[in-house]
Amino acid sequence: MAHKKSHPTALHEKDGIEQPEIVSSDSVAQIRQYRRQQPTSEQLIAGILSGDKIALSRAITLIESTSTTHLEKANEIIKACLPYANKSVRVGITGVPGVGKSTFIEAFGKYLTGLGKKVAVLAVDPSSSISHGSILGDKTRMEELVKDENAYIRPSASGESLGGVARKTRETIILCEACGFDTILIETVGVGQSETAVHSMVDFFLLLNLAGAGDELQGIKRGIMEMADAIVINKADGDNIKRARLAKTEYNRALHLFPMKNSGWSPKVTTCSALTQEGIPDVWNTIEEYFTLTRENGYFHQKRKEQNQYWLLETINEQLKQNFYNHPDIQILLEENKKAVQNNEISPFAAAKLLLDNYFK
Repeated sequence: MAHKKSHPTALHEKDGIEQPEIVSSDSVAQIRQYRRQQPTSEQLIAGILSGDKIALSRAITLIESTSTTHLEKANEIIKACLPYANKSVRVGITGVPGVGKSTFIEAFGKYLTGLGKKVAVLAVDPSSSISHGSILGDKTRMEELVKDENAYIRPSASGESLGGVARKTRETIILCEACGFDTILIETVGVGQSETAVHSMVDFFLLLNLAGAGDELQGIKRGIMEMADAIVINKADGDNIKRARLAKTEYNRALHLFPMKNSGWSPKVTTCSALTQEGIPDVWNTIEEYFTLTRENGYFHQKRKEQNQYWLLETINEQLKQNFYNHPDIQILLEENKKAVQNNEISPFAAAKLLLDNYFK
């Protein structure tokens, strides 16, 4: 009986062609060796003050680290950079998801570098509450700005910090200023508690909006609009121009209902298209007007002092919380009390008092 000749199936894998060696093994070894070498605090400080973006990125990574060793090194770098900071303008940019924040920031950033500004973009990406991961895709979305020599983009994961503002954004601002960046743009993760935190670390707060977004946002608009120093109606192009102009009129009317700001500034509404660049210069002109006014009346420097005080108290709160949960005795006691609370053997308030009393012994 003749045997049938077996034929390979469609899933049969053929031997591939071996690829030539295109990367030098010596180069790979050198890169690996370089990565293993951790630069000293002095080297990073010198790099930052000379405008080296790589040194800046490495220092920011230390700031964001939860390692005690890294924290000591980061504090040393911040202290050395502090005398060279506070020479920039800080602009917070927020808006609902889909408003075009990344596209606007890229167009705005390119316009500013065109004026000779050095722009640092600190973009905070939301972390998943389930996997704790972040996409950190802002460099991909801002592909033109990321190639600009006078721009620096740093996406950071929000972690578990309030409202999605990265835990160490404020320290990052100091390093960026010491590195020579005179305009800091801070992008929030969207509408929520993060706006309050960003508002407390910037000089100017910009709210991006869309025309015809509907009334579903009215509940959050009041709080956000009271903080905003300017409202920009984005995507004012094509068929949307008429709607954008109408929205501008409506927002102008709404702003008149709010009380006068302590800065003496009357918030302005403008339209722009990040796609066509139309209206981008007007946005910067509005920001410059604000800075001229607040520097003359002293509000600019007064606000900076108040922000420093606010962040002193916030840092104390954060440090106390971190020390409490990392205390070995408290960790054991906490697990015991969690079970006791779940079984209704002790009330949550009594358990909390017990834990705090033990911590402050």
